[in-house]
Amino acid sequence: QVQLVESGGGLVQVGGSLRLSCAASGRTFSNYAMGWFRQAPGKEREFVAAISRGGFSTSYTDSVKGRFTISRDYAKNTLYLQMNSLKPEDTAVYYCAAKEGLRTMVSSAYEVWGQGTQVTVSS
Repeated sequence: QVQLVESGGGLVQVGGSLRLSCAASGRTFSNYAMGWFRQAPGKEREFVAAISRGGFSTSYTDSVKGRFTISRDYAKNTLYLQMNSLKPEDTAVYYCAAKEGLRTMVSSAYEVWGQGTQVTVSS
């Protein structure tokens, strides 16, 4: 099974940018569709973005379309989430996740999760 470790979170002002990374190890990275999810205090975990095994197909939740970009680097076995024009409502713990097969927005379909990285957007 693949193991996932996120990094890149932090404190940023409104309108700023961050790039999250998710390093994968253990199994062939290209076997997995990958996703980013987030959980704000007192709220349920929600889908943010997903990318197919081949990297050709992506999907986003409406609230981040045009601001966030998901990508993957097979040479580095790393998943990324570039976040621009950040808003206070983007504050959350961000998790990367992996699943075999097709990408999906459904969190319960993902088999492996990272430990999460905190993103805080201050106004």
